[in-house]
Amino acid sequence: MTHISESHRQGVAPGTDIRSRLVEELVSFLSPASLEADQYRTLRQLVERLRRESAFQVLAVTSATPGDGKTITTLNLAGSLVQSPNTRVLVIDADLHRPAVAGYLGLGDARTHGLAETILHDDYSLGRAVRHLEPLNLSVLLSGDGHMAPYELLASPRLEGLLAEARRRYDYVLIDTPPVVPLADCRLLGRWVDGFIVVVAAHKTPRKLLVEALKLLDPEKVVGVVFNGDDRPLSPYYGYYGYSDSERTPSRSPARPSSWWRRAPNRHKQTTQSHR
Repeated sequence: MTHISESHRQGVAPGTDIRSRLVEELVSFLSPASLEADQYRTLRQLVERLRRESAFQVLAVTSATPGDGKTITTLNLAGSLVQSPNTRVLVIDADLHRPAVAGYLGLGDARTHGLAETILHDDYSLGRAVRHLEPLNLSVLLSGDGHMAPYELLASPRLEGLLAEARRRYDYVLIDTPPVVPLADCRLLGRWVDGFIVVVAAHKTPRKLLVEALKLLDPEKVVGVVFNGDDRPLSPYYGYYGYSDSERTPSRSPARPSSWWRRAPNRHKQTTQSHR
């Protein structure tokens, strides 16, 4: 696949470090040796195990409600996976209502050619739409600027072919999706993904909406839940660190989250839960 470098796409001067445009919450890219980034490697290890044991390759990250931190979780997980130089990772922004991936990566307008155009136009290939951020070892497919309603776009049979092609080209495909409770989009994607990671915001996500979200998703595909934004004191030896997130306005004073991991019961007999 031929990638167009990000510097040519965005008019960035040669030698400009793309990391300078990332939001500070992307610790897996900006501070990979930090304790915070190390906790995302815990999530990476679990995802890698899912691939080895059950051939999970395409994972969607969602939440019950907006602002729970799903985009930050998606990108930090991607940043942890790409630390292996031979690993090919694609992040797809499938939140066609409020795309956020471009903003967090400092790529400017999310409504450029991307997922929507690839679905709408037969001659618009994945290779043409994907941006390869060479300094980050990461490929991204932004949301695009489709004229159809998001539901109709994601219901298109072309999406199946698009994700099949992504499976052939990449080792991991991470999809940032809209919240599952208020919108049906995420459930449409459920037909084509291997699993869902559900992000829950501490002190914010109502318990009943989390329960509803888990009921709306195929229980066989709910592979993990990330508990995000826990502000209780953390031991340096336990817990999952990261940053809480507003999907539209990144927090500059992020809280430290913990998380627990829940595996699909019929495919994984052992349950792993971190201390909180």
